[in-house]
Amino acid sequence: MGPVEQAVRDDVEQLGDLVGVEPSLTELAYRLATEIDVLTSEDNKLLANLSRELRLTLAQLLEGRAADDEDDDGLGNLAAPE
Repeated sequence: MGPVEQAVRDDVEQLGDLVGVEPSLTELAYRLATEIDVLTSEDNKLLANLSRELRLTLAQLLEGRAADDEDDDGLGNLAAPE
């Protein structure tokens, strides 16, 4: 396991239980990180593309968490009319 994959795995582990599409996004992130780790120095363009995809995948994974955190104040959605 390379350094990028290890870092991604460490970050994902901090999220705790994965729900919904999070397991799929996590597996995609692991695969992208693995590909980044095995690139040679001649693959600069591929590195940029894989890095961008990894960033977007991780952002999407965290985006779902941020939406859940906004609703976790214990008050429900008081601003929404019924």
